[in-house]
Amino acid sequence: MTNENLESAAAEEPTIHGTMEMIAGRVALHFELSLAHPVERVWLAASVPGELERWFPAAVEWTPIAGETFEAGGATLEVTEVDAPHRLAWSYAGQLQSFTLAGEGDGCLLTFTHVFDDLPLAAQTAAGWETYLSRLDPHLRGEYLAEETAHEQWAEIHELYAEKFGVDPEPGRKFAEALRSSQ
Repeated sequence: MTNENLESAAAEEPTIHGTMEMIAGRVALHFELSLAHPVERVWLAASVPGELERWFPAAVEWTPIAGETFEAGGATLEVTEVDAPHRLAWSYAGQLQSFTLAGEGDGCLLTFTHVFDDLPLAAQTAAGWETYLSRLDPHLRGEYLAEETAHEQWAEIHELYAEKFGVDPEPGRKFAEALRSSQ
């Protein structure tokens, strides 16, 4: 797919994959994506820094091995679990995040989970993850979906999540407006 085709695909009706549940008073967002790539290939995209930087919000220079810690973006990241090529979990600034990969036919089912404390930010956070995760499949196909292109539908995706989760969309709207104003 050419960059032009990727941009036109990004302009289609937004799709959302996330669900939310409350676990011990914390928000748990779960995203499931069926990918037409083997678990081992998706594992590389989720664990190798040079691959992460092509689709994830931040590439981290990790090995990764359980117990590894380092500073990233002003907070501590600790790798809490590694079961290659099926599970990678970490804590970042007290927020739990993980990739779980399972075979699905010739492909892979990726589940990304993010656990955090701030329910009013659930739609905003889910919209952000949705846009970053939308960059993974093009990356796996050897293509590139620019972050800016992926975020073009952020506002619409945010509204869908706010409605789905039953949360006030205003914090996310204010966040988006502040970003637009700063550009």
